[in-house]
Amino acid sequence: MATAVEFSHVSKFFRLERDKPRAFQDLFISLAQRRKNRKAKEFWALRDVSFDVQRGETLGIIGSNGSGKSTTLKLISRIISPTAGTVRVNGRVTALLELGAGFHPELSGRDNIFMNGTVMGLSRKEIEYKVDSIIEFAELEDFIDVPVKNYSSGMYARLGFSVSVHLDPDILLIDEVLSVGDQSFQQKCNERMLNLRKKGVTILLVSHDIDAIWRLCSRAVWLDHGAMKLEGAASKVTDSYFKYVLEQSAKNEQNEAWAENRMGSGEAYITDVEFLGEEMLPRHVFLTNEALIIRIHYETRERVERPMFGLALHQASSGINLAGPNSRFGDCDIPAIDGKGYLDYHIRQLPLLPGDYVIDASIYDWQDTHRYDYWHQCARFTVVPGGTRERYGVMALEGEWQHVQQSPVSDDRRIIAENKPF
Repeated sequence: MATAVEFSHVSKFFRLERDKPRAFQDLFISLAQRRKNRKAKEFWALRDVSFDVQRGETLGIIGSNGSGKSTTLKLISRIISPTAGTVRVNGRVTALLELGAGFHPELSGRDNIFMNGTVMGLSRKEIEYKVDSIIEFAELEDFIDVPVKNYSSGMYARLGFSVSVHLDPDILLIDEVLSVGDQSFQQKCNERMLNLRKKGVTILLVSHDIDAIWRLCSRAVWLDHGAMKLEGAASKVTDSYFKYVLEQSAKNEQNEAWAENRMGSGEAYITDVEFLGEEMLPRHVFLTNEALIIRIHYETRERVERPMFGLALHQASSGINLAGPNSRFGDCDIPAIDGKGYLDYHIRQLPLLPGDYVIDASIYDWQDTHRYDYWHQCARFTVVPGGTRERYGVMALEGEWQHVQQSPVSDDRRIIAENKPF
């Protein structure tokens, strides 16, 4: 298979000027204040990055902000040149790197279509053949003859995407534009990308949408502060990146002080909630279907008869309440508590899919009428990819599929069914 893009030990260096005078007044003020030690900030956007993209392949590029993703696409599109190393590109490239890139604001959407097509080397006849399809795909029939300076950001992106995918590229570069528009337009973009893959177009996709990378790409590259972190199958790279992001989030949360949001009379109160693995060691990161123990530490100011301990489990991103077990429902009747102690809630197989989850913990009386303590969002844990092949939703159901092939309908029965009045 021929190589479409080759990155060989590529580095890119930028010099970021600080307080550079833009006018005579700025220069005068700068001299008056004797700013003699002004220095440019040196920034390496990429350092010794190497990878190949085969013709017809779809490659995803992921990483946090400032990792070098957009710089990589600009090098491939020849907008900028590498400081060191070699970038080889074999084929016609179209790129959608930012909203309105390549559009002239004073020209109409229609005129910009013709201008971009001409730059791509298409004849006017070829562009005329495609222009109606471009306009229809972008859903801009009512605005196509309006200057694009009057377009919204979503209209810019829709037109830019439509132009890029209709100009017969050999190599298509897309930078964070698949999330524009409503759900219907996003679905149309995804379907168009899949069609281009089938036609053998080489696609490089930069996105923070890990699910889009996993769904659309065969391979992925993970960049971190300009360096190659990982390269391989899209499923492997996205799972590793997602796990890393969630672990970093969990560490950051541990380093921040949680605000105490509590209610209760205080005769008994919760001092800590921790999470334990099967090895009975504290941790905050788990796999789907792993054992999880939630330990509620408590202390009392006086003896409390027949307490009931409860938990509320919420999805951190949405706040949706996923479960609310308590010791009474679990037939754990505690005669009394006095002093310090803890209570464990054992989950043999954690059914949650990757994400962040928060816990509320409480102590009530046995009748569930008097609240001693309720601690809102007192602890958080993270579930990372692994332990199941399921990906969508909140929980892994782990059900079993069974297919039964029934005998085919005979031709006579099919004719009767087709002519049966309703």
